[in-house]
Amino acid sequence: MIKKISLALFVIMLFGVFAYSANANHSWGSYHWARTANPLALKLGDNMSSAWDAYLAVASGDWTVSSVLDTTVVAGLANPKNCKPTAGRVEVCNGKYGRNGWLGIAQIWASGSHITQGVTKMNDTYFNTAKYNTPAWKQFVVCQEVGHIFGLDHQDENFSNANLGTCMDYTNNPGTNQHPNAHDYEQLETIYAHLDATNTSSSKIANANARVDLDNPSEWGQSIRESSDKKTSVFERDLGGGNKVFTFVIWAE
Repeated sequence: MIKKISLALFVIMLFGVFAYSANANHSWGSYHWARTANPLALKLGDNMSSAWDAYLAVASGDWTVSSVLDTTVVAGLANPKNCKPTAGRVEVCNGKYGRNGWLGIAQIWASGSHITQGVTKMNDTYFNTAKYNTPAWKQFVVCQEVGHIFGLDHQDENFSNANLGTCMDYTNNPGTNQHPNAHDYEQLETIYAHLDATNTSSSKIANANARVDLDNPSEWGQSIRESSDKKTSVFERDLGGGNKVFTFVIWAE
């Protein structure tokens, strides 16, 4: 009887360890920005309207709490209407991108395992509606989309689960999910534990997409993952030569 109880307790403890590991390990594959020293100095180009500037500033400050990140909000180099990428940095945009189904997207260009550039877009077509036109929704989406640019995935993709207190957790009520949490910072330290021989830069990839409309879901490539409730998706477009672009999507209801 004692052996059976001990075995049951062992199974419960083992399940708990795996559950914790799954929650703590939320990197996006092995994708990261190449750099020769930490913290990673990364520019966030502000192509947003004044109504969004404060949310980007908060997100930048939140992520820079990480010991391996140093983000700086700088003047944007993109036209918000199409938000084209700039090699070696991130362009952050908002605009009325139309009723194409998505509320927010993050896109990373990768050469091998190295992220070379990124963009994030907030779709005002939906953010101007009563449901999403709130500070909580705006901060949640900006924080999460910027987080994807560093190589982070989601901690949880079930909208109905209790909030984890991080913007990398999907939710129907983002009130307590507007900032990173300790797991996010721990994961970033793991992602950026090693150094690279060079710093990321790739104008070649940017030029390869100069005429691609990456606002349009038909241009995102193959769907490689979808949450069970179909509220989130990840797409992969193969550019050839080991170069790819990934699109993380939050769908609007």
